[in-house]
Amino acid sequence: METRSAKRKKMAQIEENDAKSATDRISDLPDAVLHHILFLLPIKCVAQMSILSKRWKFLWSTFPDLDFRTLNPFEISSKNVKFLEFEKPRQPLDSSRMDFITQVLSIRDKHSDIRVLCFRARLSFSRLNSLIRRAIRHNVRELDIEAVAAVCTDDYFNFPRCVIGSESLRVLKLKSGFRLPPSSVMRQGFQSLQTLSLSLVIWNNQPSLPDLFSESSFPVLRNLNLDTCFGLKYLHVGCRALEDLNLEKCYDLEGLDISCAKLERMRLMKCFDPHCDKSWVKINAPKLEHLCWQHNAVTDTTIFEASNLLHEVTVGFFILTRDNTQGKLQSAVDFLSGLSHARSLSLERQTIEILSNNHLLFQPFYNLKYLELHTGFNKSNVPGLACLFKSSPILNTLILKIIHEYRIERKAWNRDLWDMTITEGEQYWESQIRTLESFLQHLKVVKIHGFLDYENEVALAKFLLKHGKAIEEMILHTGHCNARDTLRRQKIRSQMMGFSWASSNAKVAFQ
Repeated sequence: METRSAKRKKMAQIEENDAKSATDRISDLPDAVLHHILFLLPIKCVAQMSILSKRWKFLWSTFPDLDFRTLNPFEISSKNVKFLEFEKPRQPLDSSRMDFITQVLSIRDKHSDIRVLCFRARLSFSRLNSLIRRAIRHNVRELDIEAVAAVCTDDYFNFPRCVIGSESLRVLKLKSGFRLPPSSVMRQGFQSLQTLSLSLVIWNNQPSLPDLFSESSFPVLRNLNLDTCFGLKYLHVGCRALEDLNLEKCYDLEGLDISCAKLERMRLMKCFDPHCDKSWVKINAPKLEHLCWQHNAVTDTTIFEASNLLHEVTVGFFILTRDNTQGKLQSAVDFLSGLSHARSLSLERQTIEILSNNHLLFQPFYNLKYLELHTGFNKSNVPGLACLFKSSPILNTLILKIIHEYRIERKAWNRDLWDMTITEGEQYWESQIRTLESFLQHLKVVKIHGFLDYENEVALAKFLLKHGKAIEEMILHTGHCNARDTLRRQKIRSQMMGFSWASSNAKVAFQ
């Protein structure tokens, strides 16, 4: 029979085994691993886990990635962090409810650095400056802040000067009504900054920036984003290490000078003052590979030194009707000529209308393999399309996206056209065969979106099938249609199949 002593020893052994099996192995992981795991959680959950043990409290006080963008306005005191309320992201925190962020920074381990600090808040400039100074003292590497003034006012935030001299800061993203300090002050810092994004910036006090974004001011800057810059009229960008440039909604811009030896990607949208009669742009980017130039007014002068590495380009510019001068048109030609080495090109409708209405001539795209055109495809657009085809002698893929608007007059394919041996549209394309010879010998893929059986698009499709010696695939996206349209399309399809094609490998599909 088992004695009491033996039973006690047996129970003690069982308890010891249970304790071993319940060992907290997660807490034994290295700090860096646990920080990475916590980074995947909302910051509220990370804060709540700090009450589990001293180990987790230390992990919270040294947590390097402080992203408060998942927080919404909440009522909280510095003594109680249990009842945080979460709603939709990107809502700014109210000024009176910023205690939580302040507390997190104040209890932080003095020797721990901050890798990322992100928040969107409604607060005063003094509190904003205080938060940024605390982050700078912890050697923050990335600051992403969207600030809204706590009190409705016509005044703006002053740019927080404490970030200028930071040696640790690598990424700075500010979105608010910031007013920048003089360029002479800005040029004294940012020696380590690699990414800069400024949105809703007030430049009225210094509309001309000839030397701010220079090699000496930003020696290692790789990414620059300027969005909604009020009052900025002249900008020079000459950062030696810059690889990615994005300018958007700089409506007052009159002069732009870009000279960056390592620039690979550039995106400009809704820039330049269309009413200015002395606007200009100069681009010198020998390593440029990707260019997006959309909804920009054509400048009076363009100097664009072509990049041999240019791969993908999207262009959409416009000219006001009253400003349709020879200087503006020549500037458009010079811009397009700067794209002569592009391998992929997409043109918006207004650009094609400018080419069609003014019969502009520019340098051929000798390397172009892919061409995408957005067009209303009315009669006046046809010469512009023909010009682009002539300028693309080795084109492989042609994408046409037809824009259907009630304002655009287009001739439907009607009964009268069935009895015609050749239509007016076909006559025009037949007259261009000699100048389109190289284009027709290389074109392999044609896709027409919005194919609704109008004369111009039917004439082009028939012409390409009749003379395109390398055509392998033609896809006509017709979309939904009623019974009457279906019958008409069947007739058009049978007519397109009723003549010999230049390419024996061609396949036509209606989708």
